[in-house]
Amino acid sequence: MHIAVSSYSFSQAMGDGRMTIQDTIPKAKAMGFEGIEIVRGGQSNQEMRSLAAELRKISDGEGLPIIAYMVGADFLKNGLDAQVEQLRRDAEVAAILGAKRMRHDSTGGTDANGKKYSVDEALPIVAEGYRRVTEFAAGIGVHTMIENHGQFFQHSSRVKRLIDAVDHPNFGWLVDMGNFLCADEKPTDALKTAAPYAVHAHAKDFHYKAAGEYVPPQGWFGTAGGNFLRGAIVGHGIVNVPECLKMLRAAGYDKWLSVEFEGMEDCIKALEYDIKNLKEMLA
Repeated sequence: MHIAVSSYSFSQAMGDGRMTIQDTIPKAKAMGFEGIEIVRGGQSNQEMRSLAAELRKISDGEGLPIIAYMVGADFLKNGLDAQVEQLRRDAEVAAILGAKRMRHDSTGGTDANGKKYSVDEALPIVAEGYRRVTEFAAGIGVHTMIENHGQFFQHSSRVKRLIDAVDHPNFGWLVDMGNFLCADEKPTDALKTAAPYAVHAHAKDFHYKAAGEYVPPQGWFGTAGGNFLRGAIVGHGIVNVPECLKMLRAAGYDKWLSVEFEGMEDCIKALEYDIKNLKEMLA
Protein backbone atom coordinates (compact mmCIF):
# COMPACT_ATOMS: atom_id res chain seq x y z
CA MET A 1 0.00 0.00 0.00
CA HIS A 2 1.04 3.61 -0.58
CA ILE A 3 0.83 5.97 2.41
CA ALA A 4 -0.92 9.29 1.82
CA VAL A 5 -2.30 11.98 4.11
CA SER A 6 -5.51 13.98 4.23
CA SER A 7 -5.26 17.77 4.21
CA TYR A 8 -7.76 17.51 7.09
CA SER A 9 -4.88 16.19 9.21
CA PHE A 10 -3.31 19.66 9.03
CA SER A 11 -6.49 21.40 10.26
CA GLN A 12 -4.83 22.42 13.52
CA ALA A 13 -1.96 24.15 11.70
CA MET A 14 -4.28 25.77 9.18
CA GLY A 15 -6.57 26.93 11.98
CA ASP A 16 -3.83 28.64 13.97
CA GLY A 17 -2.34 30.31 10.88
CA ARG A 18 0.85 28.25 10.57
CA MET A 19 -0.19 26.82 7.21
CA THR A 20 -2.54 27.30 4.29
CA ILE A 21 -4.08 24.52 2.26
CA GLN A 22 -1.47 25.26 -0.42
CA ASP A 23 1.26 24.59 2.17
CA THR A 24 -0.06 21.11 2.96
CA ILE A 25 1.23 19.68 -0.33
CA PRO A 26 4.94 20.51 0.00
CA LYS A 27 4.79 19.73 3.73
CA ALA A 28 3.30 16.29 3.07
CA LYS A 29 5.99 15.64 0.47
CA ALA A 30 8.76 16.69 2.88
CA MET A 31 7.36 14.40 5.57
CA GLY A 32 7.58 11.38 3.27
CA PHE A 33 3.94 10.90 2.27
CA GLU A 34 3.36 9.62 -1.27
CA GLY A 35 0.05 11.35 -1.96
CA ILE A 36 -2.46 13.77 -0.46
CA GLU A 37 -6.24 14.07 -0.20
CA ILE A 38 -7.79 17.52 -0.46
CA VAL A 39 -10.75 18.14 1.83
CA ARG A 40 -13.08 21.03 1.07
CA GLY A 41 -13.55 22.97 4.29
CA GLY A 42 -15.51 26.20 4.40
CA GLN A 43 -14.85 27.04 0.75
CA SER A 44 -17.68 27.16 -1.74
CA ASN A 45 -17.60 25.08 -4.89
CA GLN A 46 -16.69 28.18 -6.89
CA GLU A 47 -13.84 29.02 -4.53
CA MET A 48 -12.50 25.48 -4.78
CA ARG A 49 -12.86 25.55 -8.56
CA SER A 50 -10.67 28.67 -8.63
CA LEU A 51 -8.19 27.11 -6.19
CA ALA A 52 -8.03 23.69 -7.85
CA ALA A 53 -5.74 24.65 -10.72
CA GLU A 54 -3.28 26.25 -8.26
CA LEU A 55 -3.28 23.15 -6.06
CA ARG A 56 -2.79 20.93 -9.11
CA LYS A 57 0.19 23.05 -10.18
CA ILE A 58 1.76 22.73 -6.73
CA SER A 59 1.05 19.00 -6.74
CA ASP A 60 2.69 18.53 -10.13
CA GLY A 61 5.68 20.63 -9.09
CA GLU A 62 6.22 18.62 -5.92
CA GLY A 63 5.61 15.29 -7.63
CA LEU A 64 2.98 14.50 -4.99
CA PRO A 65 -0.34 13.39 -6.52
CA ILE A 66 -3.69 14.58 -5.25
CA ILE A 67 -5.30 11.18 -4.85
CA ALA A 68 -8.81 12.14 -3.71
CA TYR A 69 -11.19 15.03 -3.11
CA MET A 70 -13.53 15.02 -0.10
CA VAL A 71 -16.79 16.97 0.13
CA GLY A 72 -19.93 16.98 2.22
CA ALA A 73 -23.47 16.28 1.04
CA ASP A 74 -26.96 15.60 2.35
CA PHE A 75 -29.52 14.26 -0.13
CA LEU A 76 -32.40 14.70 2.33
CA LYS A 77 -31.65 18.11 3.83
CA ASN A 78 -30.48 19.73 0.59
CA GLY A 79 -32.96 18.03 -1.74
CA LEU A 80 -32.13 15.22 -4.16
CA ASP A 81 -31.96 17.14 -7.44
CA ALA A 82 -30.11 20.15 -5.99
CA GLN A 83 -27.59 17.96 -4.19
CA VAL A 84 -26.93 15.85 -7.29
CA GLU A 85 -26.24 18.99 -9.31
CA GLN A 86 -23.90 20.33 -6.63
CA LEU A 87 -21.98 17.06 -6.48
CA ARG A 88 -21.60 16.95 -10.24
CA ARG A 89 -19.88 20.34 -9.98
CA ASP A 90 -17.72 18.94 -7.18
CA ALA A 91 -16.73 16.02 -9.41
CA GLU A 92 -15.57 18.55 -11.98
CA VAL A 93 -13.34 20.14 -9.32
CA ALA A 94 -11.92 16.70 -8.52
CA ALA A 95 -11.04 16.30 -12.19
CA ILE A 96 -9.28 19.68 -12.24
CA LEU A 97 -7.29 18.61 -9.16
CA GLY A 98 -6.30 15.41 -10.95
CA ALA A 99 -7.98 13.34 -8.23
CA LYS A 100 -9.24 9.95 -9.39
CA ARG A 101 -11.48 9.52 -6.34
CA MET A 102 -14.16 11.69 -4.74
CA ARG A 103 -15.84 10.97 -1.44
CA HIS A 104 -19.12 12.63 -0.59
CA ASP A 105 -21.48 12.18 2.32
CA SER A 106 -25.01 10.83 2.23
CA THR A 107 -27.32 12.31 4.88
CA GLY A 108 -27.71 12.81 8.59
CA GLY A 109 -31.19 11.31 8.34
CA THR A 110 -33.24 14.51 8.61
CA ASP A 111 -34.74 16.63 5.83
CA ALA A 112 -34.95 20.43 5.59
CA ASN A 113 -38.28 20.43 7.49
CA GLY A 114 -36.87 18.46 10.41
CA LYS A 115 -38.51 15.17 9.46
CA LYS A 116 -36.44 12.20 10.62
CA TYR A 117 -36.08 9.24 8.27
CA SER A 118 -35.35 5.62 9.03
CA VAL A 119 -32.56 3.94 7.09
CA ASP A 120 -35.19 2.02 5.11
CA GLU A 121 -36.93 5.28 4.16
CA ALA A 122 -33.72 7.11 3.27
CA LEU A 123 -32.01 4.27 1.40
CA PRO A 124 -33.77 4.53 -2.01
CA ILE A 125 -33.41 8.33 -2.06
CA VAL A 126 -29.74 8.30 -1.14
CA ALA A 127 -28.97 5.40 -3.48
CA GLU A 128 -30.55 7.25 -6.39
CA GLY A 129 -28.46 10.32 -5.58
CA TYR A 130 -25.21 8.38 -5.43
CA ARG A 131 -26.03 6.56 -8.66
CA ARG A 132 -26.79 9.76 -10.58
CA VAL A 133 -23.59 11.39 -9.32
CA THR A 134 -21.35 8.40 -10.03
CA GLU A 135 -22.77 7.97 -13.56
CA PHE A 136 -21.79 11.56 -14.30
CA ALA A 137 -18.41 11.27 -12.58
CA ALA A 138 -17.54 8.13 -14.52
CA GLY A 139 -17.65 10.19 -17.72
CA ILE A 140 -14.91 12.52 -16.46
CA GLY A 141 -12.69 9.85 -14.92
CA VAL A 142 -13.64 10.26 -11.25
CA HIS A 143 -14.59 7.26 -9.10
CA THR A 144 -17.04 8.19 -6.34
CA MET A 145 -17.27 6.59 -2.92
CA ILE A 146 -18.99 6.66 0.44
CA GLU A 147 -17.06 6.73 3.69
CA ASN A 148 -18.39 5.14 6.87
CA HIS A 149 -18.73 8.64 8.25
CA GLY A 150 -21.25 10.42 10.46
CA GLN A 151 -23.80 8.45 12.47
CA PHE A 152 -26.48 7.50 9.95
CA PHE A 153 -24.93 5.52 7.08
CA GLN A 154 -21.91 4.48 9.14
CA HIS A 155 -22.37 0.98 10.52
CA SER A 156 -20.86 -1.54 8.11
CA SER A 157 -24.17 -3.29 7.45
CA ARG A 158 -25.81 0.01 6.43
CA VAL A 159 -22.96 1.03 4.11
CA LYS A 160 -23.04 -2.40 2.46
CA ARG A 161 -26.79 -2.08 1.86
CA LEU A 162 -26.26 1.31 0.25
CA ILE A 163 -23.43 0.16 -2.02
CA ASP A 164 -25.46 -2.88 -3.08
CA ALA A 165 -28.45 -0.62 -3.79
CA VAL A 166 -26.39 1.78 -5.94
CA ASP A 167 -24.93 -1.22 -7.78
CA HIS A 168 -22.56 0.70 -10.05
CA PRO A 169 -18.95 -0.20 -10.93
CA ASN A 170 -17.85 3.43 -10.48
CA PHE A 171 -19.00 3.52 -6.84
CA GLY A 172 -17.32 1.97 -3.83
CA TRP A 173 -16.31 2.23 -0.17
CA LEU A 174 -13.77 4.50 1.47
CA VAL A 175 -13.06 2.22 4.42
CA ASP A 176 -12.17 4.27 7.52
CA MET A 177 -11.02 1.74 10.10
CA GLY A 178 -11.41 4.17 13.01
CA ASN A 179 -14.84 5.54 12.19
CA PHE A 180 -16.56 2.22 12.87
CA LEU A 181 -16.06 3.02 16.56
CA CYS A 182 -18.36 6.04 16.13
CA ALA A 183 -21.12 3.51 15.48
CA ASP A 184 -19.88 1.35 18.40
CA GLU A 185 -18.70 -1.35 16.01
CA LYS A 186 -15.40 -3.18 16.51
CA PRO A 187 -13.21 -2.28 13.52
CA THR A 188 -11.94 -5.80 12.88
CA ASP A 189 -15.52 -7.09 12.89
CA ALA A 190 -16.60 -4.35 10.48
CA LEU A 191 -13.68 -5.05 8.12
CA LYS A 192 -15.11 -8.53 7.47
CA THR A 193 -17.96 -6.76 5.67
CA ALA A 194 -16.13 -3.69 4.38
CA ALA A 195 -12.80 -4.97 3.03
CA PRO A 196 -14.14 -6.58 -0.19
CA TYR A 197 -15.79 -3.26 -1.16
CA ALA A 198 -12.74 -1.05 -0.48
CA VAL A 199 -11.65 1.36 -3.21
CA HIS A 200 -9.80 3.65 -0.79
CA ALA A 201 -8.81 3.43 2.88
CA HIS A 202 -8.14 5.68 5.87
CA ALA A 203 -5.76 4.87 8.70
CA LYS A 204 -7.24 6.36 11.87
CA ASP A 205 -7.03 5.60 15.57
CA PHE A 206 -8.99 6.67 18.66
CA HIS A 207 -8.73 6.73 22.42
CA TYR A 208 -11.87 5.32 24.07
CA LYS A 209 -13.96 5.75 27.23
CA ALA A 210 -17.05 3.72 27.99
CA ALA A 211 -20.34 5.32 28.94
CA GLY A 212 -20.34 6.15 32.63
CA GLU A 213 -16.61 6.82 32.88
CA TYR A 214 -15.29 10.27 33.66
CA VAL A 215 -14.83 12.11 30.37
CA PRO A 216 -12.67 15.27 30.40
CA PRO A 217 -14.08 18.23 28.48
CA GLN A 218 -11.07 18.44 26.15
CA GLY A 219 -11.30 16.74 22.76
CA TRP A 220 -13.78 13.93 23.41
CA PHE A 221 -16.99 13.31 21.45
CA GLY A 222 -19.86 10.89 21.80
CA THR A 223 -20.58 7.74 19.81
CA ALA A 224 -24.00 6.59 18.64
CA GLY A 225 -24.23 4.31 21.67
CA GLY A 226 -23.17 6.84 24.30
CA ASN A 227 -19.48 6.00 24.58
CA PHE A 228 -16.69 8.51 23.94
CA LEU A 229 -13.74 8.85 21.55
CA ARG A 230 -10.78 11.16 21.12
CA GLY A 231 -8.49 11.20 18.09
CA ALA A 232 -5.18 9.37 18.52
CA ILE A 233 -1.86 8.91 16.76
CA VAL A 234 -1.97 5.68 14.74
CA GLY A 235 -0.94 2.86 17.06
CA HIS A 236 -1.65 4.82 20.27
CA GLY A 237 -5.38 4.10 20.47
CA ILE A 238 -7.63 1.06 20.64
CA VAL A 239 -7.96 0.34 16.90
CA ASN A 240 -6.08 -2.83 15.95
CA VAL A 241 -4.54 -1.12 12.92
CA PRO A 242 -2.14 -3.97 11.97
CA GLU A 243 -5.00 -6.49 11.89
CA CYS A 244 -7.18 -4.10 9.86
CA LEU A 245 -4.32 -3.77 7.35
CA LYS A 246 -3.99 -7.55 7.15
CA MET A 247 -7.71 -7.87 6.48
CA LEU A 248 -7.59 -5.27 3.71
CA ARG A 249 -4.63 -7.03 2.10
CA ALA A 250 -6.34 -10.42 2.39
CA ALA A 251 -9.32 -8.97 0.49
CA GLY A 252 -6.97 -7.88 -2.32
CA TYR A 253 -6.73 -4.19 -1.42
CA ASP A 254 -3.28 -2.78 -2.22
CA LYS A 255 -4.03 0.86 -3.07
CA TRP A 256 -3.78 4.06 -1.03
CA LEU A 257 -3.76 4.18 2.76
CA SER A 258 -4.41 7.74 3.83
CA VAL A 259 -3.71 9.07 7.33
CA GLU A 260 -6.51 11.09 8.89
CA PHE A 261 -5.34 12.60 12.18
CA GLU A 262 -7.75 14.51 14.41
CA GLY A 263 -6.12 14.28 17.84
CA MET A 264 -5.05 16.91 20.39
CA GLU A 265 -1.30 16.55 19.86
CA ASP A 266 0.51 18.97 17.60
CA CYS A 267 -0.52 17.78 14.15
CA ILE A 268 2.95 18.02 12.59
CA LYS A 269 4.61 15.94 15.31
CA ALA A 270 1.65 13.52 15.31
CA LEU A 271 1.88 13.00 11.55
CA GLU A 272 5.60 12.27 11.84
CA TYR A 273 4.72 9.48 14.27
CA ASP A 274 1.77 8.35 12.12
CA ILE A 275 3.86 7.72 9.01
CA LYS A 276 6.65 6.07 11.02
CA ASN A 277 4.23 3.73 12.78
CA LEU A 278 2.33 2.86 9.59
CA LYS A 279 5.53 2.01 7.76
CA GLU A 280 6.50 -0.36 10.56
CA MET A 281 3.04 -1.96 10.54
CA LEU A 282 3.07 -2.42 6.76
CA ALA A 283 6.56 -3.90 6.87
